[in-house]
Amino acid sequence: MGKTFWMLVTTQENLDITRERGFNMQGVDSKNRKKAVRMGPEDRVLYYVSDKKGFAATATVISDSFEDDERIWKHHRDEETFPHRVELNPDVVLEESSYVDAFQIGPTMEYVKKWPPHLWPHAFYGMLHIIPQRDFNFLEAELRRVKGESGTGETESPEQAAAESADAVEGAVSKDYVYSESEPEKRGKRLPVPRKNRKSSYRRRNQKKK
Repeated sequence: MGKTFWMLVTTQENLDITRERGFNMQGVDSKNRKKAVRMGPEDRVLYYVSDKKGFAATATVISDSFEDDERIWKHHRDEETFPHRVELNPDVVLEESSYVDAFQIGPTMEYVKKWPPHLWPHAFYGMLHIIPQRDFNFLEAELRRVKGESGTGETESPEQAAAESADAVEGAVSKDYVYSESEPEKRGKRLPVPRKNRKSSYRRRNQKKK
């Protein structure tokens, strides 16, 4: 099974607890049990801090999911112990003052396109989310850039990638086809006619004249 890319939503208080423990383990609340049990080795985790509206860290899962009721993290419900857990290795961790601003990056994510533009923050409700690899890679590159790590290369945003893909398709069409002036227009657009067909039509007209 291929790796899964997760976004984990937490509070600054609980992230500080995870940080103090060296990002060696992460617990998930009971509401997200069905997702949490799917976490496994080589999965990647992106941390989003809800009360700071920022992306703070990435880590790699190094164990299968397991259950443990030891009280480590805080929750407004005393009975919640975040029992569904995995062991981690930290990858990129920012200080609180350097978090990547979600209001700048969030609306460009593929993942939030499921929601109306003005409701994109709703995509971050709940503790655990599966996000596209492109979103994860872009945000991890941003975290590395902020931290000043080199050698990661530039990563385009999801919106840039979509725009470039559209340009590539348009360029391919303009290279291989020409538009026929004699063909009727449909929906206000001229129909594309392959170049070789145009040349064949030209030869047939010359033969008729002879």
